[in-house]
Amino acid sequence: MAIEGKDEQAREPRIRLGMVGGGAGAFIGAVHRMAARLDDQFDLVAGALSSTPEKAIASGRDLGLDPSRTYGSYKEMAIREARLKDGIEAVSIVTPNHVHYEAAKEFLKRGIHVICDKPLTSNLADAKKMKKAADESGALFILTHNYTGYPMVRQAREMIANGELGKIRIVQVEYPQDWLTEAVEQTGAKQAVWRTDPAQSGAGGSTGDIGTHAYNLAAFITGLTLESLAADLDSFVEGRRLDDNAHVMLRYEGGAKGMLWCSQVAPGHENGLKIRVYGTKGGIEWVQADPNYLWFTPFGEPKRLITRNGAGSGAAAGRVSRIPSGHPEGYLEAFATIYTEAARAINAVRQGVPIDKAVVYPTVDDGVKGVAFVEACVASSKKNGAWVKL
Repeated sequence: MAIEGKDEQAREPRIRLGMVGGGAGAFIGAVHRMAARLDDQFDLVAGALSSTPEKAIASGRDLGLDPSRTYGSYKEMAIREARLKDGIEAVSIVTPNHVHYEAAKEFLKRGIHVICDKPLTSNLADAKKMKKAADESGALFILTHNYTGYPMVRQAREMIANGELGKIRIVQVEYPQDWLTEAVEQTGAKQAVWRTDPAQSGAGGSTGDIGTHAYNLAAFITGLTLESLAADLDSFVEGRRLDDNAHVMLRYEGGAKGMLWCSQVAPGHENGLKIRVYGTKGGIEWVQADPNYLWFTPFGEPKRLITRNGAGSGAAAGRVSRIPSGHPEGYLEAFATIYTEAARAINAVRQGVPIDKAVVYPTVDDGVKGVAFVEACVASSKKNGAWVKL
């Protein structure tokens, strides 16, 4: 975070963190651990790191966890940690999608804050139950749509909220990848196997994995509410059970229109997240592969480049920047921003004071909307691209 805020935050004791999932061979668990450490706000002290007890114990040993706090199941972890005087205050859930609800529920009902990977759940019924559990718990629920943590994404959000683009008319967002261009799930590749399995991933393939990111980013930046959509989903790879490409037309409340493309079969794209927003007064463009820059074009004027912490960059970007302009910040720092925003909120709860209004992170409500988006895409595509209300 911004240097002046970081010193103040560092005076608070580190938040005791547990993790569900993220053991040996897992990709996103390691990313979460790095993000949690970056701003020195969390201590990982417990874990149920795998559904296999033997693997969980080995993974805990590799991470240097106390063997007595390395658990064979998330339920065992939730029960015991809630009883410990120095038990965890928050838990990161980094499992495949179908485990999110049952795991989070165990911690929420014991008042333990939850930081959960996206999408919220594998189906809308569980997403709604998750929201109910979070609301009844009183504990905080943070969803790690990490792209909302980039400073220039915050810059774009601030500019739109301040009316610098005028009334929003058009939103175009895309997230192409190429890693599933071939049937790698048939080779046993772990990340591909569960992401292409409806039982673990849910009804959406590319829509659930990366389409939810694109949808959330558009909502976060513009503040618009999606009213209805028309989707054309494909599974281009023979034998694949979930979509690997989607074209989605969007209608927002208030009259704005949009288009969303997500694909995991687009050779030449690694993580090609990109958004363009156009209003009556101007347009903006941001590309995740070059995240320290935001293009802004006031109507009738030359195109302008706004750089992170540079001239024209505002307070919203500055409070989540760590280093001076000209030194790049990237994916891990953006992910860490979500964790540090969570820490700010948790520390406010610790102190019994209101959470600073400047603290922003995706919530359980955003998660419900994301799962609703996926299921609406699937429903629309099954009706030959008919418009479906959310």
